[in-house]
Amino acid sequence: MKVLYRLKEAGYQGFLVGGAVRDLLLGITPKDFDVATNALPEEVRRLFRNCRLIGRRFRLAHVHFGREIIEVATFRAAAAPEREDAEDIEPDSVNEGGVTDSVAEAEAEFIAPSDSEHRAFDQRGRILRDNIYGTIEEDVWRRDFAANGLYYNIDDFSIWDFVDGVSDVRARRLKLIGDPETRYREDPVRMLRAVRFAAKLDFSIEPATEAPIGKLAHLLDGVPPARLFDECLKLFLSGFGAKSYRLLQKYGLFEHLFPQSAAAFAMPPYAYAEEMLVRGLINTDERIAADKPVTPTFLFAVLLWSAVLRELNERQAGPAPDTALLLQACDTVLRAQQSRVAIPRRFAIPMRELLMLQPRFNRRSGLKSLSLLQHPRFRAAYDFLLLRAQVGVADPELAKWWTDIQVLPQEERAALVQARPAEPAVEGESGAAPSRRRRRRRRGGAART
Repeated sequence: MKVLYRLKEAGYQGFLVGGAVRDLLLGITPKDFDVATNALPEEVRRLFRNCRLIGRRFRLAHVHFGREIIEVATFRAAAAPEREDAEDIEPDSVNEGGVTDSVAEAEAEFIAPSDSEHRAFDQRGRILRDNIYGTIEEDVWRRDFAANGLYYNIDDFSIWDFVDGVSDVRARRLKLIGDPETRYREDPVRMLRAVRFAAKLDFSIEPATEAPIGKLAHLLDGVPPARLFDECLKLFLSGFGAKSYRLLQKYGLFEHLFPQSAAAFAMPPYAYAEEMLVRGLINTDERIAADKPVTPTFLFAVLLWSAVLRELNERQAGPAPDTALLLQACDTVLRAQQSRVAIPRRFAIPMRELLMLQPRFNRRSGLKSLSLLQHPRFRAAYDFLLLRAQVGVADPELAKWWTDIQVLPQEERAALVQARPAEPAVEGESGAAPSRRRRRRRRGGAART
């Protein structure tokens, strides 16, 4: 309200816009509030001392109130990208494989049409940059779905609806504004947004909006990996991950986000991993509904587990787990994945540690086995073990043993593991580098004294 009324008092138009209006019509508490105005970003910054301008592809004003951020966007001409496409990438987005999502890095592939130096497209029709400002009547045409193209006016407390969006909200329907194929080519992420809104709001996707998705799914391959990382978090960590996954599979989008996992799911030895993923997403949705914390680390571990196993089995001949080879498999899969969905180091490294702990659960004899309980990734790795047991690829008795031992006093834990017969150590379990061959002593060396 402060933002809207200060804009009004300064002589500018200010509207509450987009998802907040839609959610209020549905009786849902909005998670954030966005404002559209005819004030330029620099003019917004002059009005608010607590304002910061962001965005590489186009400029946005963020007005900060503690941890709350009100995003203020200037009206744009038709075809400007969506507000959620603004990129203000963290340095951590550079991944271990050396792959970055830098827009500047990709600009060599982009061509600017002759009509304006402020608008640029790539060769597939995807918008790179659009800072052409317009009126509210033009601004609505750069919105994606009609249900998101609603403007709430504080002057008379009315909704301005240029695209029959109110009817779509009442019908719980998603319909793209404009020609669907053109809009998807301008920004392929709109296909993911269609899936996300359909899953989140329980909306149907209008047939004309739905029809091109399967044909154009391959366009996601050209989207910057860091941007797809953000979209994956919204798809899978917002409380409707299981439904999002089913829709991604239905429209052929999942294989363009996680190609290695999709390929493994289609192979009988790893088919169980898809059930494991669905169970993991259901568990995550339940945790979010119960207001419990969730982490991308566990999500990506479940998403990539089948690909890691496939890579591991191609590296080792025997059934015994070799953690040195498991580490190599994790790194290989992560490097390949970074070209599609970039996973920042702060999640990639803990994810690798979580997977590397799985063979250690097999060892339950000797006091050394109890050190696993003190590992900072134990809880996430234990939850992963339970998930494996649920789909029948880990021994349920093993999962029960680790469940029970956590609640025992220290003395009883020690007595329990010392009473068990010795078990063979897991190869490479200590994490030490593989032993090297001892070099022969060179002839002609110094004589012994």
